Parts: sequence; structure tokens; C-alpha cells
Amino acid sequence: MLGNADLIAFVPTCDLQRSRRFYEQTLGLEFVSEDPFALVFNAGGVMLRIANVSNVTDFKPAGFTILGWRVASAESTVRALGEKGIKFERFPGMQQNPLGIWQSPSGAHIAWFKDPDGNILSITQI
Repeated sequence: MLGNADLIAFVPTCDLQRSRRFYEQTLGLEFVSEDPFALVFNAGGVMLRIANVSNVTDFKPAGFTILGWRVASAESTVRALGEKGIKFERFPGMQQNPLGIWQSPSGAHIAWFKDPDGNILSITQI
């Protein structure tokens, strides 16, 4: 039923303006619109809504990846994001290289970082 429908992705934020700067200026996503409920970005043809959760009592970001991008080169993407001030996460028990990239059993290269609200995002080279 939904196999041919366009996907809309959602990420929560407590601060729309801070998130707009991050997703637009740091990550380079195309800003589309803003209203009191969400920011809207074009993320490679997918609508990304950064939803305003500032009224949610005791909001806490999920402890796992909620959004990720497939990239041509994990290493060059990590380096480019690092130049923009992004710090990559380290996880105990995972053998990550000096840049923070982990090679999964399938051979994918993955690195994780957080947005200003603490949401875990990732880049993956397949």
C-alpha cells in the first residue's frame, strides 16, 4: 500500500532556530519552509521535518540512530563534517578507526554524530 508513496522523515527539536542553522548550514540541506510546528528540508528528495517538541515535558533524544545518509566515502564525509565542527561518537565495544568509522560485518563503513538536540545521526558507505 505504501511501497510507492513518498517517505517523510521526522526528527525532534527543542529549538527550531538552532536546528535550522545545523541542518542548513552545517549539513548543507536545502531549507524549504518553517512554521511553528516544524522546519522542512529537502534531503536528497526526501522531505525531512524537524518537528518542534519544545512543549514536550522531559524530552530526551533516542539512544539510537534516528536518521542517516548513504555517502560515497565515509572517510571524506567524516573529514568534511569534522571541519565544520562535528564530533563523531565513540561506542564501547565497537572497533572504530581513528576517525570514528566502524566497519560492519556486511562491510559497510558507518560513523555517528549528534545534532544539537542530541539526536544520533549517521553516515554510511555501502
